Amino acid sequence: MTSSTHPAYGELRPVTPLASVLLEDNPGHMTLDGTNTWLLRAPGADGCVVVDPGEEDEPHLERVLAAAGEVALVLITHRHHDHVGGAPWLARRAGAPVRALDPALTIDADPLADGEEIEAAGVRLRVMATPGHTSDSVSVLVDGPDAPPAVLTGDTVLGRGTTVIAHPDGALGPYLTSLRRLAELPAGTVALPGHGPERPDVVEAARAYLAHREERLDQVRGALAVLGADATPRQVVEHVYADVDRSLWGAAEMSVRAQLAYLRES
Repeated sequence: MTSSTHPAYGELRPVTPLASVLLEDNPGHMTLDGTNTWLLRAPGADGCVVVDPGEEDEPHLERVLAAAGEVALVLITHRHHDHVGGAPWLARRAGAPVRALDPALTIDADPLADGEEIEAAGVRLRVMATPGHTSDSVSVLVDGPDAPPAVLTGDTVLGRGTTVIAHPDGALGPYLTSLRRLAELPAGTVALPGHGPERPDVVEAARAYLAHREERLDQVRGALAVLGADATPRQVVEHVYADVDRSLWGAAEMSVRAQLAYLRES
């Protein structure tokens, strides 16, 4: 595996023998450096699997086509626009099917199913439903000849920082279950995220995420003890995230709404 230094925009960077990343020029608070579009294929294989083509950003999508050559399949990790917006354009230009867990996002194909195995471009893929960030989030295990185990994590595990629970579509209970599933994968499974650099061990990352979520839940419980059980999400954010850049409070409020719903349902 190569180093986790992120590429320049438009530069195709090999990460494992089966996976390369093309970074879209759409940086932001929610997208970090930008959206990672992953290209999967075994050495010498005809065709390519494109994962998360990004937004309908034609310069980026043209670069994806140029790097991919023949597109055998487009996979979507979840419904957010920065991952799926360009899929219809790419499907039309490449004549390729699009598959996602959400049937509304599929094109000329069936929806993905948890546990499903797919073979394309010389690569074996296994779908894992990992809801939480969104209800339709999936991770995809990547296996093939002479390559370390890897998993595409979408926004379930990012290359740095933590993930927003996009309440009400996302929910904390399912997200914790998804992290536990990822933590049960073989140690050393490389995490190939939707944003940020790859992580060398998804198990370590998932365990760190679980610990962080438990810490945040304790902080929210503490905030409710001070503010009262009927405190608003914004009040909780101001109490718990006081040391966080205010530009991130909007995203934090989504996660707090999910935390409050989880605590009230527990």
